Amino acid sequence: MAAQPASPAPAQEPGLRARKKQRTRDALIEAAHRLFLGQGFARTTVDEIAGAVDVSQRTFFRYFANKDEVALAVLAEAEDHFIAQLRARPAEENPLRALRAAIVASWRERGAVADTGPCSVTAGLELLRMIETTPTLLAAHLRRVTEQERVVTLVIAEREGLDPAEDLRPAVLAAAFGGVLRAAHLSWSADQEDAGPEGMIALINRHLDLLGPALVGDWRA
Repeated sequence: MAAQPASPAPAQEPGLRARKKQRTRDALIEAAHRLFLGQGFARTTVDEIAGAVDVSQRTFFRYFANKDEVALAVLAEAEDHFIAQLRARPAEENPLRALRAAIVASWRERGAVADTGPCSVTAGLELLRMIETTPTLLAAHLRRVTEQERVVTLVIAEREGLDPAEDLRPAVLAAAFGGVLRAAHLSWSADQEDAGPEGMIALINRHLDLLGPALVGDWRA
């Protein structure tokens, strides 16, 4: 009887490969953030980041183009998630209410899946402080913030059936909302009573509550 041909080895599950890649990416981000916060952005090299994860420099560059990109990775993912949340808000919501609900949902979901590590609230906000004091990173971050405001403007205009070239309200609201968020993020402290996602949400809500009074209220009453 002829020998049966050997069965082909089972293909690796696509999900398993993706999970392995995600774990490597997360490990690189975590190592980079730990080194950045411990010894400074300028003094940290790509070789040190790769070595901390026991991978080659070539592997690092499969995931990130440079140090700037790995430093901004967590914030970039959070910003993209916020935009997705905004697009999913009910059409009948007032634009500012939709923005507020989207940022709260984004922080709350982020906190639910990342209490520790590179995607945690604490890690992200500590990195934001570092970015604010590192000129090259701040420039890259502000370029992304500007792009995010443009996207928010388009999403709001689409929700309200407006042409943003003719009606400036979506752009004004996007800029004001972005400024309030930045002020809230910069006022955060890791040693505050609740440094987790609910603490950040409370801080954002406090700032947003003052948006109306700051713009149209009587400051001297």
